[in-house]
Amino acid sequence: MLYFRGCTAREKLTDIQLATEKLLRLADVDYHILDDEKCCGSVLLRTGFLKEAQEQIKKNTEIFKGETIITSCAGCYKTLTEDYDGLNVIHISQLLDELIREGKLDLSEIEFDVTYHDPCHLGRHCGVFDEPRSVIKSVANLVEMKNIRENSLCCGAGGGVKSAYPEIANQISKLRIAQAVETGCKTLVTSCPFCKLNLKNDDIEVLDLTEFLVSYGGLNEE
Repeated sequence: MLYFRGCTAREKLTDIQLATEKLLRLADVDYHILDDEKCCGSVLLRTGFLKEAQEQIKKNTEIFKGETIITSCAGCYKTLTEDYDGLNVIHISQLLDELIREGKLDLSEIEFDVTYHDPCHLGRHCGVFDEPRSVIKSVANLVEMKNIRENSLCCGAGGGVKSAYPEIANQISKLRIAQAVETGCKTLVTSCPFCKLNLKNDDIEVLDLTEFLVSYGGLNEE
């Protein structure tokens, strides 16, 4: 399997990459990474640079041939599944759910309340709602926010908004953070590095799903 880290986990939030690789090793997943990994093209597509995106997709397609691709990023997952042809792609939340069901990750349950944010690209775009929740429930108590699944609020970062309109992105993120705080939970989990980046705040801990398992899953590393 090829672990496609994605730009945000690879460059800005490297703890997500480290947590993901740790979980893959503990579950004895045979994987590799690309030393010269390039962007999947999602940002180019969402901001209207279609010609440049297609050029990037063409280059990556040659590299991805014959691979089963694991991705950390919801945006990468949507792009690789919908804008590329014939790729075998699995989001890390789906793989973790599978590994836990197969008993390949030695996790411990704790009395701990956690809430979950559905990334737009993973949730309403690709229909992946249950697997991240199943992973969380294998360790902690899931307390849902007011808006979830198809009706989840956006984190505010996607579609180039974070770069072009940072004030609007921050306003949107505050609405979602407020819903998370209302649950009474101390930790907010999401399955997208971009969401984690924009939802980071001083009122509630924000973790990627992989970081959550590493931090609170009581993993047996022997």
